[in-house]
Amino acid sequence: MAKILICDDEKDIVNALKIYLNNPDYQLFEAYNGKEALEILKENPIDLILLDIMMPVMDGIETLARIRDSYNMPVILLTAKSEDSDKVLGLNVGADDYITKPFNPLEVNARVNSQLRRYLKLGSGVVTAETYIIGGIELDDGRKAVTVDGNPVSLTRKEYEILKFLMSNPDRVFSPKQIYSSIWKESPYGAENTVAVHIRHLREKIEIDPAQPRYIKVVFGQGYMIEKGRKI
Repeated sequence: MAKILICDDEKDIVNALKIYLNNPDYQLFEAYNGKEALEILKENPIDLILLDIMMPVMDGIETLARIRDSYNMPVILLTAKSEDSDKVLGLNVGADDYITKPFNPLEVNARVNSQLRRYLKLGSGVVTAETYIIGGIELDDGRKAVTVDGNPVSLTRKEYEILKFLMSNPDRVFSPKQIYSSIWKESPYGAENTVAVHIRHLREKIEIDPAQPRYIKVVFGQGYMIEKGRKI
């Protein structure tokens, strides 16, 4: 049975989400601010959190940061349409997805099911010889298909190969010359500029905010890496 924590300061929203997620396979917990959510986490092995951004006592962003200090379960932010900057901040802090108010019950269930499937059955990082999952990115090498947060992404051949190379070696830093040699299979002349251009295009396709990437990071003076994020 999956244990889901719903945290929102509006009781009507908590009650609505409890109705949407009324499922014998779910055990639901409720909290009305960040501090209450953290207390529940100390006492219960929660599998997924629905977390509001704007709350009294402790808001969702601070709560999320504290959650990520100790826990790796998926977190879905509950946001208003006017909170776009907060969505980006939350995703950079460690959220896995977001749902915009007012909620569509079908969307709520679809996003919850997707995150639970990934967390409980697949985990994060290398899953099989052909499938890699890191955060919201899933690369199926058998089908040569990439999705980000469940949405298909169209990559060029080189972009795909760079992404696969980095995802198959998470948390390792590779210089542009190393990436170029591995992907192009030739002498890395002009590697820095060529790889930088492909990384920029790749970020534009897989990152919510390419200027503040969640996945492909630059390690100054060394190269590029893709962060695994949650551990398996």
